[in-house]
Amino acid sequence: MNISGLLAQLFAIVMALFLAPLLTGWVGQCRAWLQSRTAPPLLQPYYMLHKLFHKDVVLAHGASSLFRVAPFVVFGCMVLACAIVPTLSTDLPFAPAADTIALVGVFGLARVFISLAAMDIGTSFGSLGGRREMLVGFLAEPALLMVIFTTAMISQSTSVATIVETLAHREFAIYPSLAFAGIAFTFVSLAENARVPVDNPATHLELTMIHEAMILEYSGRHLALIEWAASLKLYAYSCLGLALFFPWGVAAGDSFPAMLAAIPLLLLKLSIGGFLLAVIETVNAKMRIFRAPEFLGTAFLLAVLGLLVRLLLETRV
Repeated sequence: MNISGLLAQLFAIVMALFLAPLLTGWVGQCRAWLQSRTAPPLLQPYYMLHKLFHKDVVLAHGASSLFRVAPFVVFGCMVLACAIVPTLSTDLPFAPAADTIALVGVFGLARVFISLAAMDIGTSFGSLGGRREMLVGFLAEPALLMVIFTTAMISQSTSVATIVETLAHREFAIYPSLAFAGIAFTFVSLAENARVPVDNPATHLELTMIHEAMILEYSGRHLALIEWAASLKLYAYSCLGLALFFPWGVAAGDSFPAMLAAIPLLLLKLSIGGFLLAVIETVNAKMRIFRAPEFLGTAFLLAVLGLLVRLLLETRV
């Protein structure tokens, strides 16, 4: 592991830490514009994080060490996920560990900790949100794995870096299986990031909220880490979707000129993806929580169809 590789990996992590709140602010702006509302500042997430980091932490009575540790674990898991997903280059020190199945495990570890911390206090809202979060994860992870297996069969590897290199440098071809997998991945991303129609990050209605119900008891720097981790999760899922379905523009080496050249295209793709996410949230309404299994069941069905199309049709061409 050379010094240039370590610096390139550190640069990619710093980019993720900086761009994640910016992506959240961009989605909020686009959503406000589409709904004919006054848009908040693009840097609003940074202002919120600055305010929370300078506030004191207030802990509930009976909070265990798990409640205190969970924000740091969740934030660390999201940083690791952003480091695994190749955003600027495929030749980074974390590339050998960039297995998509392990990536699903990292997301699952963060979900377990935030759900247990929500139930640790014993409030009704925390327990409600924790159970709903585990339900969504239980239904979303199999669909995400089916999407990963579909792309892995094309590249003959579950490594994200290998998938990017295979799809980006082979001749242009139309894969119907990727169309099914892409729609399924969109469904899973909306559910995993607590976005409309599964959840609404802007609401505090006790009968509908999932993510917000789990973090009601957090404050100060703990809440700042959780909010930052939520932005990092949205960034990681966005970059994972770009890596699996739009891998063009990612540098093949760890040289800084090549990585700097990949930044404008990454910003363009994230901007388009953030706008499309705002469109989806604008044209759809929040569904009832009892409809979430049907929503994620549809995602699993589409992912399985993509896998079958790859097995039965595309491998014979």
